[in-house]
Amino acid sequence: MTKIFSSANQAIKDLIKDDMTIMAGGFGLCGIPENLIQAIFESGAKNLTFISNNCGVDDFGLGILLGNGQIKKMISSYVGENKTMERLFLEGKLELELNPQGTLAERIRAAGAGIPAFYTKTGVGTLVADGKETREFDGVTYIMEKALHADLAIIKGWKADRAGNVIYNQTARNFNPMMATASKITICEVEEIVETGSLDANNIHTPGIYVHRLLEGKNYVKRIERLTLRGE
Repeated sequence: MTKIFSSANQAIKDLIKDDMTIMAGGFGLCGIPENLIQAIFESGAKNLTFISNNCGVDDFGLGILLGNGQIKKMISSYVGENKTMERLFLEGKLELELNPQGTLAERIRAAGAGIPAFYTKTGVGTLVADGKETREFDGVTYIMEKALHADLAIIKGWKADRAGNVIYNQTARNFNPMMATASKITICEVEEIVETGSLDANNIHTPGIYVHRLLEGKNYVKRIERLTLRGE
């Protein structure tokens, strides 16, 4: 049964600890769990491994945890606009495991589906394949990629009912649904909690069975990573 919390700090209070592996939803700064990231920042937990498409920017998203020395390793597909991430990696102060974006998504999805590993052509003949098992199928070489699991997933939805059924808003859906299935515990923050039964059952993106803790977030900034305007 999904338990509803009054704040992000309360939702993580008895869960967060040093050396955890945490999945964080979002793509760039779209669909990130802003309140839960801030709560982890305030917790001071250290030596964290994060599985996330990227690490936010220097002063927002997961970037605030990186700048505070709380992240020891990132498993990502994109370094993006985060200069701190680049600097720490080059200085040997951050472990970084880069994945092709589709491979990262499939490794997470596979974990949720109970698939321990799979074969893909992506990365064959590149550094991505170093140290990984290869196999030929119908004369084509594939590399084996292992599923990614986490101790905790922090995700961001648009609306949820009190039973924990979640819907996402357009592209803010991104990595959030698959991460909800691939962790031991999932905490979801949403912009609005509605009564059970008020959401269209045919359009639920993440069923409540995957959501252990739920909260209604506050003060969303929803920053744009790189604002681009059309010229005159």
